[in-house]
Amino acid sequence: MLILHKNTIINGLMDADAIIIGAGACGLMCAVQAGFLGKRVILLEKGPKPGAKILISGGGRCNYTNLGNSDEQFISANRYFCKSAFTQWTVEDTLSFFETYGISGQEKTLGQIFPAGKNARDIVEVFTSLCHDFGQEIVCNANVTAIQQEGDTFVVSFEDGHAKTQVLRSKKLVIATGGLPIPKMGASDFALRFARRHGLKIVDTAPALVPLTITGKDEEWYAQLSGNSVFCEVSNELISFEENILFTHWGLSGPAILQISSYWRPGTQINIDLLPGQNITELIEQERSNSGKTLLSTLLHRFYARKFTDALQKFLPVAKPVAALTRAELEMIHQTIHEFKVKPAGDKGYDKAEVMRGGIDTNELSSKTLECKNMPGLYFGGECLDVTGWLGGYNFQWAWASGFVIAQQI
Repeated sequence: MLILHKNTIINGLMDADAIIIGAGACGLMCAVQAGFLGKRVILLEKGPKPGAKILISGGGRCNYTNLGNSDEQFISANRYFCKSAFTQWTVEDTLSFFETYGISGQEKTLGQIFPAGKNARDIVEVFTSLCHDFGQEIVCNANVTAIQQEGDTFVVSFEDGHAKTQVLRSKKLVIATGGLPIPKMGASDFALRFARRHGLKIVDTAPALVPLTITGKDEEWYAQLSGNSVFCEVSNELISFEENILFTHWGLSGPAILQISSYWRPGTQINIDLLPGQNITELIEQERSNSGKTLLSTLLHRFYARKFTDALQKFLPVAKPVAALTRAELEMIHQTIHEFKVKPAGDKGYDKAEVMRGGIDTNELSSKTLECKNMPGLYFGGECLDVTGWLGGYNFQWAWASGFVIAQQI
């Protein structure tokens, strides 16, 4: 058991203003913000170290917020639920918080903010250092085995790294154990199981921000393009995204695919515009007026890597001069380039998903405090709730905001 601060154990009981289960982004922010308010908390982390998912985010670079953050970038049965939290803790608050502790934000594409000259380890270090300064206790390798209520007090039993049972008591309990993605990093259904046991509703869960798989007759065509990236507009009847897609041995990945995956359902198809912002028919007509001898493959190669252009010969007469293309062929080219239909067989599951869609029904909580309506003193925050953000720092902003909101109630 790793304990970052000295325990105060009295007759097997450790008392604090709040017990926080889960030392991820939400739990750590909650502990720090509680410290600013003079409150003492104990964090119980099942894994060997705090902030495990923070450490691997963005390949270790940690895209920790987004300048465009609003409720519009979140999926939930109640999309407006997160508005209150984002009013209480804004993107500007996030930027200011980290700048205060030596981490300046650097904007990449689409409003994504990364630590300038630093990385995910520095993000976690901010929290662990502040927890140390405030005397907040982080207990790792802590496996919670029971949660009971005695009047208005929560009694939490857990096994430490030596299989010894410890007991905590507090009037405030925060569950911020995350969702189901990346089990090897310690993900679990702890929050969902606890909620179900206490009669709380759960919105159906599924992997989100996850690569999509292709099987059947088209599987080989996608696999041969593995490693190729194309800037596209990917859409369905709900939404569209313009970013890169990445061909893989199993199907499709890349930012645009991860984004649309949160809105995709099994059995449905997605549309890919392989040349967004342009019209392939007009480009062909322009080429015809200049030199009709140009091959379609030559024209396409101006926009795509040769390997991708060559692969399009499965669908298009790429070896034909543009002047020789028939009206039917022009229509086929337009549909292939601008309305490329894909019906994924499935997704890569929680092992490859960045977040979980669905979770504890937000109707069970106060949007202003994140307190459970039917269990006073109990709070849920972060990914375990039915609040799922887009790719690009949005889910971190939700974690920071929900952690802050809960801390105000402790």
